[in-house]
Amino acid sequence: MKLADYYRDGRRGLSFELFPPKTEAGLQSLYEHVDRLMAFKPDYFTCTYGAGGSTQGLTLDVLSEVRRRTELPVASHLTCVGATADEIRTYLQEASQRGTDFIVALRGDPPKGETTFQAVAGGLRYANELVELIRTQPHPFGIAVAGYPEVHQEALDADSDLSNLKRKVDAGADIVITQLFYDNADFYRFRERCEQNGITVPIVPGLLPITNLAQAQRITSMCKAKLPPQLVQRLSEKEAPDWQFEIGVQHAREQLLDLLKNDAAGMHLYVLNKSQAAEKMLEGCQLGSTA
Repeated sequence: MKLADYYRDGRRGLSFELFPPKTEAGLQSLYEHVDRLMAFKPDYFTCTYGAGGSTQGLTLDVLSEVRRRTELPVASHLTCVGATADEIRTYLQEASQRGTDFIVALRGDPPKGETTFQAVAGGLRYANELVELIRTQPHPFGIAVAGYPEVHQEALDADSDLSNLKRKVDAGADIVITQLFYDNADFYRFRERCEQNGITVPIVPGLLPITNLAQAQRITSMCKAKLPPQLVQRLSEKEAPDWQFEIGVQHAREQLLDLLKNDAAGMHLYVLNKSQAAEKMLEGCQLGSTA
């Protein structure tokens, strides 16, 4: 099945995003949570890698094991950071040999300590160039690209950000997965503007349930996403971990149910290698291969 097919003909695709742990104990915990997430019949799993490609090999190890355990398609994140075009081709060849089905194609953030992105000599400058390169490879990878309901932090404005997304889609992207957001109005506005600008591929909302306020504030500050003041106030009423988990996951579930009610193509959950929040969010929902 092609990547976009998970979001067509009444299907509402479900995917979970993982990251490569740094320890053997972390790996074992990850696989235990993957086994639990299988109860929700996801369509595929994705896996990120460390800054500058520092854990690319481990990413492929994780994906190979997830594919073996679940018999589901898997997707590797891939960025332009610190890599030449030839090095990217080499990675794609290895990813193909190891059974990777899809690529999440991203420009990537500037390396730590730098404020602007600079391509290395022989490298790529933009995500649309990465999509174009992937499309020249023998393996017919499905390709997802990123969209930003609240506008990418480096974009001049919403119009230029959308023009950049259109270039990525026109270069051959199959779907758009959004950055996390906590106000569905931002997603609906973004989706409408995509349609108005001729972006017709599935727009998949990406959700990260808040389980710890300090952690959420740190993550959103890095990507310039907003936390609704009323949600922050509610989370701040108690410092107890159980309270913050309950309120954060409740908000995420309300987001998810509202998105499904308003014809979201599917759902991509940033699970941070744990399953408990996703389990509470997805209870009783019709997503993935059950849709």
